[in-house]
Amino acid sequence: MNRRQALWAGGALGVGALLAACSSSGGGTSSASSAGDGAPRKGGTLRVGALGRASAITRDPHGTQANESDYLVIALVFDTLTVPGAKANVAPRLAASWEPSADLKTWRFRIDKGAVFHDGTPVTAEDVAWSLKRLRGTPSGAARLPGVQAGNIRAEGADTVVLVSDYANAEFPMLTRFASFVMKKDTKDAEVAKAPGTGPFKLDWYRGGNARLVRNDRWHGSPVHLDAIEVTMFETPQAMANALLTGQIDLASNAGAVAARTAASRRDVQVLRRPNDMAMPIVMRTARPSPFADERVREAMRLVVDRDVMVRQVLSGYGTVANDILGTGDPDYAKDIPQRGRDLAKARRLLADAGFDLSRTYELVTTEDVPGLADSATLFAHQAADVGVRIKVVKQESGTFWAKTWKTGDLYTSYWGTNDSAVFFAAKTMVGEAGQNEAGWNDPGFDAAYRKVIGTADTGKRAAALKELQRIEHDRSGYLLWGMADGIDLAAAKVRNLPRLAGYGRVQLEGVWLR
Repeated sequence: MNRRQALWAGGALGVGALLAACSSSGGGTSSASSAGDGAPRKGGTLRVGALGRASAITRDPHGTQANESDYLVIALVFDTLTVPGAKANVAPRLAASWEPSADLKTWRFRIDKGAVFHDGTPVTAEDVAWSLKRLRGTPSGAARLPGVQAGNIRAEGADTVVLVSDYANAEFPMLTRFASFVMKKDTKDAEVAKAPGTGPFKLDWYRGGNARLVRNDRWHGSPVHLDAIEVTMFETPQAMANALLTGQIDLASNAGAVAARTAASRRDVQVLRRPNDMAMPIVMRTARPSPFADERVREAMRLVVDRDVMVRQVLSGYGTVANDILGTGDPDYAKDIPQRGRDLAKARRLLADAGFDLSRTYELVTTEDVPGLADSATLFAHQAADVGVRIKVVKQESGTFWAKTWKTGDLYTSYWGTNDSAVFFAAKTMVGEAGQNEAGWNDPGFDAAYRKVIGTADTGKRAAALKELQRIEHDRSGYLLWGMADGIDLAAAKVRNLPRLAGYGRVQLEGVWLR
């Protein structure tokens, strides 16, 4: 799972819900169909556009998928244990049910009895255990399976996989939603690109970022209506939106606000808007010798930004102001923490107290991976100039950015296609041990608050602990989260039952049909 694949849909899930057996529904998808469409029609090919760059292509389900196009293909060919849900933030996929031990350290996932690989071979617990061990052995394996060592993953009988965590973790199923892709046991690395999956579609061909997938009639989940999905990779949102408007594709995924404005008057185009969908924070490195290691400097930077202007200009109003806390869609999001506003006088005092060097120019590194990202960097640089901070915006090619800047840069933009869980972000990006610790933040108080949250069975007590965790993040972290962008997909009028789930829940296209 890469940092984009963050997830996505409802917050601190109660242990009672986690203990309950989940029906094997293949995940939850909210319908975008209008009334009167009638019964789904079987057949047809959905032509999907998704963002990606040739330099960042990967075929490995356990690799870092920097391209949305690659992740879309992988997510339709391979099943994860769980997926984002429409009602709860965790829904069954390859795992039909799961339950923890009383101490919340041991988790048992029961595999759907109807699950088979595309070649007809039944999925066994051995396949799943092998896949999770392989995942754990990747460079970001510790972030993908937090607290679980490879030696503590085992098969128990034919259909149960047991994972033992180093510490109590009531949120473990939620934290594994986007990375636990399952392959056949002992698949060689050289064979991964063509390995059979268990998902709703089978790979027909893949060429340079583009792919054709055909329906898997043996899928264990809900009925799949489409005959095929063709995925086309686009390097810019503009090119993808133009392809939709000229009829070359049927669905433009994550097209952005500019495309939404262009398509608003078109009766032959659906504009699917998912409010509060994508986080685009500015990351300030907290570890010395970064110039942003001083907590006062980071606070000053958060006071410099004019959030209303950012949302209005960068997102064209298709978004909402944020308060420097990731996970704004969490039901237990700390709304009682006062909204941070622009305060230039206080920012100047903090910079002076910290001895911040105003004589030099600081680089803010960004990419054009998603709509508005580079624009946000440029506008922030203009706003920072109001307190004498000189910032030069540096645009990097996607592959270079993720290889050389992400997790190591002093000041850079990031983005996450999710917002449903404050715990998810804490686990993946902020605790000291996090494999995707973007700001290099190591705060013992935050780590202790995180362990208290995930180690608490009582939902009420856990919600209270979560508020304290968010307060620390708001006050001391390396994130400047100025706003949340709406997720925007464009679709031809004939496309029905598009998923409305936040973030990467939109890759759950198995329920789509064509009128």
